[in-house]
Amino acid sequence: MEILVLGGSVFLSREVALAALARGHRVTCANRGRTGSVPDGARFVRWDRSAPPPDVLQEIPYDAVVDVARLPGHVRHAVGLAPAAHYVFVSTINVYADDTSPGGPGVGVLREPNGADVDLTVEPEAYGPMKVACEELVRAGAASSAVVRPGLIVGPGDPSGRFSYWAQRLDDVGSGEVLAPGAPGDGMQVIDVRDLAAWIVRLAEERHEGVFDAVGERVAMADLLAAGAPSARFVWVDQAFLEDAGVMPWSGAGSIPLWLPRPQYDGMRDRDPARHWPPACGCARSPTPSSTPRPGCAVIRTPWSPGSIGDASENCWRRGPRPVGEAAYLRRWYLRSPLGSRVVV
Repeated sequence: MEILVLGGSVFLSREVALAALARGHRVTCANRGRTGSVPDGARFVRWDRSAPPPDVLQEIPYDAVVDVARLPGHVRHAVGLAPAAHYVFVSTINVYADDTSPGGPGVGVLREPNGADVDLTVEPEAYGPMKVACEELVRAGAASSAVVRPGLIVGPGDPSGRFSYWAQRLDDVGSGEVLAPGAPGDGMQVIDVRDLAAWIVRLAEERHEGVFDAVGERVAMADLLAAGAPSARFVWVDQAFLEDAGVMPWSGAGSIPLWLPRPQYDGMRDRDPARHWPPACGCARSPTPSSTPRPGCAVIRTPWSPGSIGDASENCWRRGPRPVGEAAYLRRWYLRSPLGSRVVV
């Protein structure tokens, strides 16, 4: 097959290009050429998607297009590029308007689309609405399409630092104390970028059509963190304390990564993967701590296995408190919390 990957140099789109090459396909990667490099064996075409596509991209009759765009203008320029191609668009579960409900395709109500190209550093809340607009453009303009709505993607090259923060925090912690946000039974769903990329390539190969949530199995936060540091003493600090202390959820400055307040974000942690993944694709559904391969599936990778984490660099600490700052939170927690009410596992 001739597969056009719009991107191909960073995180998911690069893994898609790698997966397609490994399956013997001819791959063209089109991007600005400013961040990262395309995999060996892929053809690189320079394209700033704020402009119409260059003529060279129209020389090949592509069988499939994989697009991870955030901006509707970028999709408008791309959707007519290969009229006969199967278009796989990577969207997000942030398209759903109600974060409290797991919803899903055909059930969850979507946000109102925003067809403008908004600067997300200025207006980050436009991310979901712009992805809704992108989905609409793909379904209206492509010969056939699959829309994939991932949850939290983890793995090599993750630029967000959300998950790799914990990998670095738990590295060599031994039996020391670690602040754990929320409650031990709070759920989290992550999907390994390599499994997701392999599945996207299968969608392209088999021209699967439809809209799918791409989420991993629900894992309790206690199990997820313990998989990274089995001997650590996790001190569970409740939501009320975190909110009173001004801790931000999920990611970014002043946050504890992966923590999501309840019930406001229950829909982002408890989706049913079996309900949405097309079974014919036969791919792994989640990187759970068991790392047990399933018959007919790719190996399910544990989040802490070698090579599974992203950049554990200084950037990770910008997503959460360094250990010294964490210790200050724990001191305040111990002063506030009676000994008998503390949860340490």
